[in-house]
Amino acid sequence: MARPSLGVLLSFNGGYVDTMGFLALAGLFTAHVTGNFVTLGAALVFGTTGIIAKLLALPVFCIVILLTSVLFLRLKLSGRRAIVTLLSLMFVLFAIAAIAAYVHGPVSNGDSVAAIGIGMTLVTAMAIQNGLHRAHLSKLPPTTLMTGTTTQIMIDLADLISGTATDHMREVKERLKRMATSLFSFAIGCAAGALAFVASPTWCFVVPPVLVGLSFLAPSAEPSKA
Repeated sequence: MARPSLGVLLSFNGGYVDTMGFLALAGLFTAHVTGNFVTLGAALVFGTTGIIAKLLALPVFCIVILLTSVLFLRLKLSGRRAIVTLLSLMFVLFAIAAIAAYVHGPVSNGDSVAAIGIGMTLVTAMAIQNGLHRAHLSKLPPTTLMTGTTTQIMIDLADLISGTATDHMREVKERLKRMATSLFSFAIGCAAGALAFVASPTWCFVVPPVLVGLSFLAPSAEPSKA
């Protein structure tokens, strides 16, 4: 049986963590952090919790992306495999979040120290995943945001339907396959995150470190063409 690729596993993880975090942490998006502007507005209007975490998510995400990029460049210059280091950091952060959720969960107040700490730990881990994708898997579809992927799928389908892709049919079909696989994996991850939260608002946090652990064994070769 073929092993799932690193891109597929990370896409599943992206959907899982974002959905699980949204449900478990008062509507906090841990990967799609700009979505927190919307939920922040809703929290202010309805007086719900989680406002502090939503305010912190974007600056934390940006700082971690910056630090991840610097780390990647330094590791690359030293001849070390950056992807192993970044996956290791993700594993540690997800494990910390799982332990904290077990000790303090289920979290009922989104403004509690525990909720903010767990949320920012997940935001940090997902920022590293975004940085890892940009640095090591840049030719593959994004693993945490599907808007651009969905748009490209529709454009490629339009090319195939209209017959305008005759001179680059193989390239379009290969790209369409990669992007559809990523989108499907993300969607399944979202469903799994929701089901896991319903099953256990505490133990659902255990899945991400397991997924990252499996990622160490996954093939990570990129396609030769974007």
